[in-house]
Amino acid sequence: EKGYGLLATGEMGIGNTTTSSAVTAALLQCEAEEVTGRGAGLTDQGLARKQQVVRTALETYDLWHADAFTVLQTVGGLDIAGLTGMCIGGALWHIPIVLDGVISMAAAVKLADALQLSPVIHAGMALGEGTGAVMMFTLLDMAMSIYGQSATFSEIEVEQYRR
Repeated sequence: EKGYGLLATGEMGIGNTTTSSAVTAALLQCEAEEVTGRGAGLTDQGLARKQQVVRTALETYDLWHADAFTVLQTVGGLDIAGLTGMCIGGALWHIPIVLDGVISMAAAVKLADALQLSPVIHAGMALGEGTGAVMMFTLLDMAMSIYGQSATFSEIEVEQYRR
């Protein structure tokens, strides 16, 4: 209603990668170890504990066979719920969303998986706060500038390629 044409996500990612890992593992029906990382820099012992917590939640609540809403209610945080709502809203209003970070991707993991999406920018920044999304805006502006303002070969009289 306010005319937004593009939305972006971002998050701090401190203390919430455990819930993101649990949601992702449940929705993608994979093992906790496949999607549970060090977060803000866990030791080997901390990572093993985090993976055990995620695995226990998945097993206790049989989340590999649960629907997305049950998964969100059971192991998702309010941050993931809010981001999920943003993704649903973007879909309903046909507004593209630039997803930035592991928590944001957990909110949209089924959509990203179904559409076989991969990161446009993968700089390994680990900053959060939507910094990658803001960088993406610049790339999108440049792409639209080239698309909208560049001359075609016929306009600049470039001969057609012949074999």
